[in-house]
Amino acid sequence: MNEEQVILVNDKDEQIGLMPKLEAHEKGMLHRAFSVFVFNERNELMLQRRALHKYHSPGLWTNTCCSHQRDGESSLNAGVRRLREEMGFETPLKETTSFIYSAAFDNGLTEHEFDHILVGKFNKEPKINENEVASWKWISMDDLENDMNENPDQYTAWFKIIFEKFQQHLVV
Repeated sequence: MNEEQVILVNDKDEQIGLMPKLEAHEKGMLHRAFSVFVFNERNELMLQRRALHKYHSPGLWTNTCCSHQRDGESSLNAGVRRLREEMGFETPLKETTSFIYSAAFDNGLTEHEFDHILVGKFNKEPKINENEVASWKWISMDDLENDMNENPDQYTAWFKIIFEKFQQHLVV
């Protein structure tokens, strides 16, 4: 099986090539990604705790799901696909904003992503893929903010950036 490829982009989100995912993270190459945020009718956010065997940020809490678009795949289609693969359900998504961030990890890898933020609504329990997700929970934005302030090391780098800078875009 071939290693998953990521879409390399410039700072205008224009595709400039493809690269194996691990190599892109080793070299800190800017690539396209997406982050999905799913809320319930009480406006609670569904968080996932990343599987413990992930090659970066294992066991950390983060948004509902995130990943990389495939070559020729729209952000919305990629979000729906990955939500189904990781969390076991489908729901309509809408794209709200995008931003570039870079975060270096202790293992020498670097996330350098042009991240598209996608939001949706869902009111049931997910059927998590335990190869991807260790656990999940619903949490209010106030409780999340308090916990992130008290335990910042329990959350992924990209999630903290989105929460701090893009909360106004997390509205369904």
